[in-house]
Amino acid sequence: MTITPVGIHDLSFATTHYALDHAVLAERLGVDPDKFYLGIGQENMSVAAADEDIVTIAAAAAKPILDRHGVDNIRTVLLATESGVDQSKAAGLYLHPLIGLPNTARVVELKQACYGGTAGLQFAAGLIARDPSQRVLVIATDIAKYELDTPGEPTQGAAAVAMLVSANPAILQLDPQSGIYSADIMDFWRPNYRTAAMVDGKTSVNAYQKATQEAWTDYRRNGGRELTEFAAFCYHQPFTKMAFKAHRHLLESQGHTADAAEIDAAIHSTTIYNRTVGNSYTASLYLGLASLLDHTDDLTGKPLAFISYGSGSVAEFFSGTVQLGYREHLRTDANRDAIATRVGLDYDRYRVLHETESPSDGMYHAIPEETGRPFRLAAISGHKRIYEAR
Repeated sequence: MTITPVGIHDLSFATTHYALDHAVLAERLGVDPDKFYLGIGQENMSVAAADEDIVTIAAAAAKPILDRHGVDNIRTVLLATESGVDQSKAAGLYLHPLIGLPNTARVVELKQACYGGTAGLQFAAGLIARDPSQRVLVIATDIAKYELDTPGEPTQGAAAVAMLVSANPAILQLDPQSGIYSADIMDFWRPNYRTAAMVDGKTSVNAYQKATQEAWTDYRRNGGRELTEFAAFCYHQPFTKMAFKAHRHLLESQGHTADAAEIDAAIHSTTIYNRTVGNSYTASLYLGLASLLDHTDDLTGKPLAFISYGSGSVAEFFSGTVQLGYREHLRTDANRDAIATRVGLDYDRYRVLHETESPSDGMYHAIPEETGRPFRLAAISGHKRIYEAR
């Protein structure tokens, strides 16, 4: 039986208008900035303006893909998020008037903590294997928010990554093997009545490491590659030091020596963007892929490992091979500009943005124009969200 090559044909990244330097946060909290810079591996975090949300950054990530490839044969749009704006309506439906999605595409929202983007990628691969003429747009978009003055506050962030998944992909061909691990664990969750997540940090780290090991075991059981075959390892990064911790744990669990230099070589290039963007939940793993592709000279023909983890919990270990000519399809300059053009926040403005809640009275509320990004939330009226392109 002939297996259709399926994978990532294009990838685009977007983040918010604002950023908070961890030095500003450290000064306010009265701690050494190295607690953040070195301790968790974070330098800045993206912060949404008052007129930004997961829809606006999703649109900004997806539009360059449609501009380059058009909408022909996009039969499915899968938007993954754990920062949803509606309990019923899929956030991806708001993108129709903003970026011109086809009316002939099903639009679905996926949720399982930070794992949702990988679910979208795998579901897309299955659809394309059935009909190779189809293309699927997968968008992972999130704004990570924790309560002020809590251990989770420095690990906030925001970003969206859009991927065009197709047959005969230009960037990354997925391997058919995959390893999965799921368990009911209360390490991180957000009840419907809360705007900020609940997190048990120690439990979450331990659950992540165990899930990584178990998913790897299942991957190998299903005929996956050896650990030594991979040129790099892309991990979900709630904070960048977690990727290093998880990789060390995986190596040691398999009897390998966890040499610091080798771990850095396998992980470092995947952490450059996440280090300054912060946690972006579903988008984090794929922002790591973008960072790796943008900061490594040549990965042509080399296999990459992907470790996706979503608290609660679901994990998946999968792999893929970088394609010949992939560099011609990267968006390196645009990715770097998205980060470099953010506006720095002072602590007081950051705190106001953090504590502002969406109006819930059903009246008309115009949202002050603030973001310099291409899409914004213009108003909320009659419990309806009104978006506009700039």
